[in-house]
Amino acid sequence: MGTHPSLPSRDVATQRTLLDLVQENQALVSPEIVKLYGQKLPFLLKVLSIRKALSIQAHPDKKLAEQLHAKDSKNYPDDNHKPEMAIAVTPFDGLCGFRPLAEISHFLSTIPSFRALVGDSVAAKFESAVKGNETSEVEADVKKNKAALRDVFSSLANASQDAVASAAKELLASAKQEGDRFAGGGCQSNTGKELAELVERLDGQFPGDIGLFMLLFLNFVKLEPGEGMFLQANVPHAYLSGDIIECMASSDNVVRAGFTPKFRDAPTLISMLTYSYAPIEAQKMSPSDYPYATLSAAAYSSSSSCLLYDPPIDEFSVVKVDLKKENAKATFDALQGPSIIICTQGEGKISVGPKTEVIKEGYVFFVGATAEVVLESTSGEPFVAFKAFCELSGTEGGKL
Repeated sequence: MGTHPSLPSRDVATQRTLLDLVQENQALVSPEIVKLYGQKLPFLLKVLSIRKALSIQAHPDKKLAEQLHAKDSKNYPDDNHKPEMAIAVTPFDGLCGFRPLAEISHFLSTIPSFRALVGDSVAAKFESAVKGNETSEVEADVKKNKAALRDVFSSLANASQDAVASAAKELLASAKQEGDRFAGGGCQSNTGKELAELVERLDGQFPGDIGLFMLLFLNFVKLEPGEGMFLQANVPHAYLSGDIIECMASSDNVVRAGFTPKFRDAPTLISMLTYSYAPIEAQKMSPSDYPYATLSAAAYSSSSSCLLYDPPIDEFSVVKVDLKKENAKATFDALQGPSIIICTQGEGKISVGPKTEVIKEGYVFFVGATAEVVLESTSGEPFVAFKAFCELSGTEGGKL
């Protein structure tokens, strides 16, 4: 949902694209946003329903995106960066960022096929380089750790297809035979059983894929409905299962590494990653009450809420609206920027000025800048909607 030229949203009644509409009337987006991003929405809103793992990938920062697009516009169709945020609608799991270094060392010492594939000497060099300083925050130690992580990850990423296929057979056999004893019984973040089941599940989807080993470098995260995580540019990740709301800068650029039949670009991936490492908690987001929505008495008395997911970038934020009672209402202050609202549960009304429309599961609305919006539940079932927006000035404290 948005104005990206590959598939812009369309007005249901006229079939005109949203891109046409905002280019015809820049006031819908706001002069400030047009000045910075052009006459288009700076964000894309998506609903992903993931039954099969999506590729292990990373998105380039702005400078690299421009370089990749100039060099290979077929595989890198945009010159824009693509930071993104995921909010779980149903239970979700995925891979996100590099694990703590001690966990990677543990896997190298307890999973023989993993150590053999990266190379014993490379593994030993990594273990020696990070030992005792895995969690050090001293700048020299962090720099040394990142270099060591890059070397060992590069060794895996550059492994031959034959070597990966052979090692994957051993890995799968170990996972099936060892069960909860797999990977030495697991690590602080994940049990051996959890990891064994993950290897078996993903091998069933992508047999013998290099991603089966890359997952041992990455945090395995589970989100419950309402939990979210933010992914900066140049951070490796993969969405494995579940339904999510995803919001991102308006770009299609992806550098893929595993779990995909599409174009893989290992040299670019190796060079672009930041090699930051941390427990998954570092990626998770903590939403806060959205201060620019007023709840009616019916909404307030039923513990309805408007929660703000506010990543550290300008292009987008998202508010999750939960109205838990019939006639519960949330009135949103006017913004100096555009919004897209999608309902994911229940039924209600959406009002802008004198105009009121029905909104229910799957319905999507665009709201132009400076418009006050009212959402109201009209059934006994909980009403849930997500409102993605961009505002560079005005009331939005996080985007001033």
